[in-house]
Amino acid sequence: MRKIVVLTGAGMSVESGLKTFRDADGLWEEYPVQQVATHEGWLADPTLVTNFYNMLRKKCWNVKPNEGHRLVAELEQKYDVTVVTQNVDNLHEQAGSTNVVHLHGELMKVCSSRDVDDPRYQQTLTPDNCEVKPGTLAGDGSLLRPFIVFFGEAVPNISRAVEEVQQADILVIIGTSLNVYPAAGLVHYVKPGTPIYLIDPSPSVGSGIPNLTHIQKGASEGMKELMKLLGTQ
Repeated sequence: MRKIVVLTGAGMSVESGLKTFRDADGLWEEYPVQQVATHEGWLADPTLVTNFYNMLRKKCWNVKPNEGHRLVAELEQKYDVTVVTQNVDNLHEQAGSTNVVHLHGELMKVCSSRDVDDPRYQQTLTPDNCEVKPGTLAGDGSLLRPFIVFFGEAVPNISRAVEEVQQADILVIIGTSLNVYPAAGLVHYVKPGTPIYLIDPSPSVGSGIPNLTHIQKGASEGMKELMKLLGTQ
């Protein structure tokens, strides 16, 4: 079975109603990144950060996967599929994707602030219990913090993502500007000659990448076109 790796960014979830962080009306316009998405911001005001992610979780539970998410999951019927996502939502999983690598953490999880990656202190929240009361402690006695890779922190899953991309027979990139590293560097790990499909409405994305087919559409319409190109529809 041929292997497809799908790299997704914020544009994947826009059609589901989730704002991107970087666009003109994105979340960074409303909340300074230094306050809510850095280790320094967490240390300065953990209550503000906790409440910010409580708000995001509530928004996330109110949205559903879009057609693009569903079609990515459908690829598993004919391919060995790994989704590598920069998104912290769980819409790929909700749509049925079974092998998802989260580069920037998971919004629906919380963890120890002393050791983010210690699985003993990671918890998965549920729709009816998605709010963390500021000051709540993890099992090791440290403050419970969002299981999110803050700016400036290491990206633990990047090495796994590199391994997946190196094995890919086809690379599909959806809804990412390819400006955010280290994720943007993944495109350089494909085997020579590997076809790359980029689904993004912006005309300027992806220039200079070899073997690239740019489908200049949003996630859902772009995935429909990709399915035709791959002969799966």
